This record gives sequence, C-alpha cells and structure tokens, in this order.
Amino acid sequence: MTLTTIMPSLRRSIPDPLDVNAWPEATVATVDDVAVAGVSLCRLVELCETPCVHTAAAVIPGTHGRPSPVHQAAVVVVSVTSVARRPDGSLDVLVDACLDDLAATWRETRLIGRPSTAAVRTAQVAADPAHHRGPCATDALVALPADLSEGDLLAIPCAGTLSVRSLR
Repeated sequence: MTLTTIMPSLRRSIPDPLDVNAWPEATVATVDDVAVAGVSLCRLVELCETPCVHTAAAVIPGTHGRPSPVHQAAVVVVSVTSVARRPDGSLDVLVDACLDDLAATWRETRLIGRPSTAAVRTAQVAADPAHHRGPCATDALVALPADLSEGDLLAIPCAGTLSVRSLR
C-alpha cells in the first residue's frame, strides 16, 4: 500500500509510484501521464489514437532500471468505452482492445490523461465486443480509481513486444 492509496488527494501533487521492474526502460510517472524512454503516452495517443503500443528495452530485474541489451517490453494504451458500477463498489470496465495476447503486469495498470483523487476500487477489465474482431476472453482484475469513466486512458505495461494488430 502506498501513500497515494491511503490518501488519494495526494495524487494531484505526487504521482503514484511505479515498479521500475515492470515497465520499459527510462519510465517516469507524472500525476497525469507516463513517459517511456522520453515518449509521453498521452502524446502518443494524440498522434496514434487507441489502442496504441510503445516498445522499449526491458529492465533487468533488480538493477534499479538498467535496460536489457536483449529483451523488450511494451506499454499498451487503451481507451475506456464503458464503466458499470456494481453494488459492492467494484467496476466492470470495457476497453477498445482485445487484451488476450498480453503478458501484462496488471497490478501496474494506471490511469493517464488526468489525475484522480478518488479511492481505488477493484475493476474487471474486458474487451468491448464493439471495438475488436473475433472472440476475446481476457478479463483482468485491476485496481483503478472509482471515478473512472468513458474516454479515460489506461496504460498497461507488458513483457515482450506487441503489435497494434494483435489488439484489434
């Protein structure tokens, strides 16, 4: 548990910490964005729309961020297409990509594009059938802000390389 989890209002002034081993090299979080190897994921979405993928060198675990000379890691950015709130406070979230082929580190999924001071809730993230071709089975449980809404952006770190084609 982090300080920003205990006191969500702090997220307006300090970013949620990230696990450097789960993200590609030179990943830096801000209160409303993540930059990977110098590339803002919010800016990437402006240029490429969602879903989009940014790939960089993976990090060698336990080295405090030293890039791997041979392995790659990626970040997938998806857009929330629908949010339903359950009576227990958890969320059902649909996104504009099929997430079946991801070797994702789901616990590191984060909201980008705006800071949120809402408490964190458990969310079941799944593909919106209206935004992809073919069957898609992935349902991931993720901790996301309770005020998540349609149009919000989620950044998901993944091991290996991906193509946008694999998300559609």
